[in-house]
Amino acid sequence: MKPVALALLLLPFAAVQANTLYKCRGEDGHVTYTNQKTSSKNCDVLSRDQNVSTVSGGGGTKAATRTPTPGDFPKVDGDTQKGRDNDRRKILEGEVSNEQRSLDEARKTLEVEAGKGGNPERLQPFRDKVALHERNLEALRKELANLK
Repeated sequence: MKPVALALLLLPFAAVQANTLYKCRGEDGHVTYTNQKTSSKNCDVLSRDQNVSTVSGGGGTKAATRTPTPGDFPKVDGDTQKGRDNDRRKILEGEVSNEQRSLDEARKTLEVEAGKGGNPERLQPFRDKVALHERNLEALRKELANLK
């Protein structure tokens, strides 16, 4: 059997051994960190991965459990939060407006450069800039849509 095939065959067994980390001290005082316990009696377990248990059944996915907010966590009254939300909306709307202007300029520049003719590969940076502004605009609009 070829060494590579043998190594692949034994790989699942090696993974089982890799779950524990040992710190071993040789007779000369030399310290070695390894995932294989040596015959030396001077080995201490540093860490051991625990087996992951899974819960089966139900067929559906369970919603993530939420961690409750600590009682001493600072709270914001409703009016303050509404003010913050409105500020955020105004900022996002301003960013959408700026990004739309940048997109329009990038499109105009692409049209001008395309009108000059020449090598089509030369236009790629201009196309990339248009695509970037389109993606930015889409992301900003999504963020605006997610506001309460």
